[in-house]
Amino acid sequence: MNPVQFRKDDFTVSTDPALIQLTVVHNYLSHESYWAQGRSIETVTKSIAHSLCFGVYHHNTQVGFARVVTDYAIFAYILDLFIIPEFQMKGLGKWLMSCIMMHPDLQGKLKWVLSTRDAHGLYEKLHFSKLEYPENWMEFNQRKQ
Repeated sequence: MNPVQFRKDDFTVSTDPALIQLTVVHNYLSHESYWAQGRSIETVTKSIAHSLCFGVYHHNTQVGFARVVTDYAIFAYILDLFIIPEFQMKGLGKWLMSCIMMHPDLQGKLKWVLSTRDAHGLYEKLHFSKLEYPENWMEFNQRKQ
């Protein structure tokens, strides 16, 4: 799959895995996010290798990230989306989500899901809503075993 790029002013969103700055992604996830505190660099590396990743870059510096776990046909799960604090409140998170949703390999009848503690308003603007049938969903969380 060829990398896809989107440009806006001085910013680029790219799916090129060679551009990902692992230290930036690991640092944010492991130390600044509420959902991935303490995540090891090995786990971050493995998750990146097995996902469609989107980096947000200001010139050559990575300022944001998201990844999608997908089968490219039916299901897409958006995870680990962030914009580093210095670049927040500039519309980059919403733009990143738009780029993800416009990716040419993610078009069709996909069921998109994500989980958030505090950004419901952002995702509602992009037509996300609460699960239609939450009673049908189950989970097995090995971290709690």
